[in-house]
Amino acid sequence: MPTPLPPLPPLSPQPPLSPKSPGWLDWYPNPSAPRRALPPGTVDTHCHVFGPQARFPFAPERKYTPCDGGRDELFALRDHLGIARNVIVQATCHGADNAAMLDAVRASDGLARGIATVRPDIGEAELRDLDAAGVRGVRFNFVRRLVDSSPEADLTTIARKIAPLGWHIVLYFESADLPDLEDFFASLPTPLVVDHMGRPDVTGPVGGPEFSRFLRFVDDNDVWVKVTCPERLSVSGPPALDGERHAYTDVVPFARRVVTEFPDRVLWGTDWPHPNLTDHMPDDGLLADHVDHLTPTPEHRQKLLVTNPMALYWP
Repeated sequence: MPTPLPPLPPLSPQPPLSPKSPGWLDWYPNPSAPRRALPPGTVDTHCHVFGPQARFPFAPERKYTPCDGGRDELFALRDHLGIARNVIVQATCHGADNAAMLDAVRASDGLARGIATVRPDIGEAELRDLDAAGVRGVRFNFVRRLVDSSPEADLTTIARKIAPLGWHIVLYFESADLPDLEDFFASLPTPLVVDHMGRPDVTGPVGGPEFSRFLRFVDDNDVWVKVTCPERLSVSGPPALDGERHAYTDVVPFARRVVTEFPDRVLWGTDWPHPNLTDHMPDDGLLADHVDHLTPTPEHRQKLLVTNPMALYWP
């Protein structure tokens, strides 16, 4: 008779889950369907995953603690909206631990790419592992309320390490800070992608000096631009003003100008699960319908949603 196996040791106690930041708004649980179907092959080039915290703990140095919003919920939204592919951008609440993002990319069966956060001491072998997993770029965050600092020497080191892989750098900054940053941005040895049109002040004129400077920067440096996050930029707000579900109207002139001036270098995304919003949580179906107001022709729409992201992420 075989000797009985010894009992398994007791499971180590799991640390308690951290509560959400006070006032945190959870993602919209019942998004509407787009009134007009998105083109086949549409790519959401800006979305995130949060945890789930029990499996992928948030970084100790994080500036916020979100709700869970994992890969299953992201892929369910993808299918509900009629999106074909995702580009999953590392969320700042996970710091430089890319495990949750990589888990989602690997689970996508080739239908997702990743944008990572890395430290300057990362080695070539780890970078090649990230590349094999589907990562195609890194994100540099210059928004002061989200990061303590963005040391240019460290970022330059990272840029030099990723350049041989053909990756790009995603830049997140606020428009008022561009004068202090654009020389550094222009020195980087990789393609550049700007989040959320550089967060313009949409209460100012679209032809004013601040946004004109941003457009010159884009033109001079062959930058790609995400015409994303109207809900984050808008002052006029989300209510549908007519039967066409026309919302965030104050953002439209800015995004439409970028789309028409740089039709081959614009990208779109949902920003799901919409971190750090404080006044409302957007209906992602309404965000999909918002694209109609940014694209003057079917050709612009096709480039924004399909042609351009496929060229950048699935060449």
